[in-house]
Amino acid sequence: MRAAVLGAGLMGKEAARDLVKGKQVDEVGLADIDRERAEGACRQINSPKLKAFQLDADNPQELVQFLKNYDVVLNALFYSFNEKVVKAAIEAGTSAVDLGGHIGQMTDKVLALHEEAKRADITVIPDLGVAPGMINILSGYGAGKMDSPQSIKLYVGGIPLRPEPPLEYHHVFSLEGLLDHYTDPSMIIRDGKKQEIPSLSEVEPVYFEKFGPLEAFHTSGGTSTLSGSFPELNTLEYKTIRYPGHRDKFKLLVDLHLTRNDHCVQLGEIKVKPRDVLLKVLGPIMELGDRDDVVLLRVVVSGEKDSKRKTFSYEMVTYKDRRENVTAMARATANTISVVAQMIGNGIIQKRGAFPPEQIVPGDLYLKEMAKRKVYIKEAVY
Repeated sequence: MRAAVLGAGLMGKEAARDLVKGKQVDEVGLADIDRERAEGACRQINSPKLKAFQLDADNPQELVQFLKNYDVVLNALFYSFNEKVVKAAIEAGTSAVDLGGHIGQMTDKVLALHEEAKRADITVIPDLGVAPGMINILSGYGAGKMDSPQSIKLYVGGIPLRPEPPLEYHHVFSLEGLLDHYTDPSMIIRDGKKQEIPSLSEVEPVYFEKFGPLEAFHTSGGTSTLSGSFPELNTLEYKTIRYPGHRDKFKLLVDLHLTRNDHCVQLGEIKVKPRDVLLKVLGPIMELGDRDDVVLLRVVVSGEKDSKRKTFSYEMVTYKDRRENVTAMARATANTISVVAQMIGNGIIQKRGAFPPEQIVPGDLYLKEMAKRKVYIKEAVY
């Protein structure tokens, strides 16, 4: 198979690193608007299968021509590009996966291209990060083992191994995306009814081996497509994990409208968006740098099997790879999108059209492939 990776940032680079190790991967093109960044990533990975390209993903014709050379494209760009990339992939006849970002209904827009993707004879799977992504695959795997799934509860946190003030957090993905997740409402299912509740609400303590007490609270985007895939659920909730106190500090910023994308203030002759100022201020404070991070994940799926109550729990604790200097979040995220892309390219996933991960990715094989990459997800049955 021939694979293209869009974006030579951390996630794109690590996805390319995993792809070139694939026995059935013959060629990988790593494209970025900054050629030097793409070439630098290629030098670090140092594989004869890998080649750097300069590409403006905002140019539809240029994007289509590039994608025509590949069987599958891994989109590691900011989520605002997701729909554009899939439309170009449909025109090019190239299967596509992305890291998601269920903000502004972006994933819905991608999935709405199902019939076009089917006619183009390609497979499109959005939302292949950790949350959404890994949690979708595990939710679908657990629900598929039941006669009647009734509850899915999700907990995920990418946090520093050692918290530092003032926020006890260093961001491990887009800081802009983080503010969106904290600001936009969270979609849940409670008592069988789909509803929206404020993000940063309903804080609860959570514990993991070697970690605790931690706090978990609702954030937007995490439940992603699960409510549509499992409309019969009585309960569906997603909560983000942080160190205690983090939520209260960000709740103040949200309440002061400093995180809103649609809020401006007049300063003399110019209009200023407080969010833009906040991003500039928080950027250096919240940069992870060389610090160690860890990704904590828990997916709890409950329901009925053979008229008996049953619960499947999936739990992961993944640390930074200090030998390769790869963050825990990059290990979990980039390996997920690479594994699924290779499933498409190798013919394991054969359905054509656009599908959410929980409907199409085989969970048993996914667990095995992630374990090969030393990302261990433990299953427990109650």
